[in-house]
Amino acid sequence: MRVSVITPSYNQAAFLEETILSVLNQDYPEIEYWVMDGGSQDGSLNIIQKYAPRLAGWVSERDRGQADAVNKGFARATGEIIGWINSDDYYLPGAVKAAVAAFERHPECGLVYGDVLAINGAGEPINVMRFDAWTLEDLMQFKIISQPAVFMRRSLVERTGGLDVSYGYLLDNQFWLRMVQLAPMHYVPQTWAAARYHAAAKNLSGGEKYGQEAYRLVEWMKTTPGLAELYPHLERKILAGAACFDAHYLLDSGQSRAALRAYLRALAVYPPTALKNSRRIAFAAASQVVNVDGVRRWYLNRRTQSFKK
Repeated sequence: MRVSVITPSYNQAAFLEETILSVLNQDYPEIEYWVMDGGSQDGSLNIIQKYAPRLAGWVSERDRGQADAVNKGFARATGEIIGWINSDDYYLPGAVKAAVAAFERHPECGLVYGDVLAINGAGEPINVMRFDAWTLEDLMQFKIISQPAVFMRRSLVERTGGLDVSYGYLLDNQFWLRMVQLAPMHYVPQTWAAARYHAAAKNLSGGEKYGQEAYRLVEWMKTTPGLAELYPHLERKILAGAACFDAHYLLDSGQSRAALRAYLRALAVYPPTALKNSRRIAFAAASQVVNVDGVRRWYLNRRTQSFKK
C-alpha cells in the first residue's frame, strides 16, 4: 500500500531539513514524498534540492497559501493513503507503518489519527496532545484532532475535493468535518508526530484569527447538509467549544484579557465545556492582577517541568 506524504512549506529553512528526514527515514518501504514550497527566499530551496533525488517531486512557486500548497500535493499524490506534515513539524519513527496497519485493521475508515508531541522552537518536548475516539459530533464541538498525526485515504480526499482555500487557520478542522461525514475515523493511542510551537508559527502568532474562523465554522455548520441536522441538538456545546477554542489561541498569543472574556462566554453558554479548561481560566484570570509576563513564564515552566517528570 503506497503512502503519499505532502509537505507544504514557506520560508521554514530552520526546520525543513528535520521534517524531510523524518519522512525519508521512516521504516515503511512505499512512501512517495512531495514537497510543495511557496517560493521561499530563505535557503529552503537549497535544502529541497539536497534531497530532491529521494523525493517523488517538488515545486517552488508562489501559491495562495497553505491550503493551496497542500491541494497541489493532493493532485500529484498516487498513494492509496495520504499524510500531510508541515515543514516545522516532523514524524516520529514508525508513524507511517503504524498508520498503514491501522487502515488494514479498519478498512471501513477513511481517516486515522494518533497523538502528537508538542515541542518548542528549540525542539524541546513540552507536552503530549492526547486525543480520544472522537465522532463527527465531537469534531463539531471543537474537540480537535492534530493534523500532523492524521492519515487519509486518497479516495476520500478526492470525494471531498480537497481543502477549502478560503480558510487560513482552520483549514484542517473544516476538512475533517467534511471527510467524517462520508467515512468514519479511527483513533490510535500512539504518538505519531511532533508539532512545533515557535514564535513565527500560526498556533502562537494567529491569536484572534483562530477564533474568527471558529465562529465562521459555526455558521458554516448551521447550513451544511449532514451537519445542519445535528446542529440544533448540539448548539450550546458547539458555541461553548468555539469560545474555548478562541480563548485557547488568544491566551497562547498573550491576549489574556480577551481570552478570559471568551472563557466567560463559554461558561455562560455551557459550563461543563468551559470547566474542562479550569487551569487555563485561572491563568487568564491571574494575568489580570499580576505581571502577565511573569505569570506566563511560570505557567509555561510549570507545564514543561510537569511533562518532564
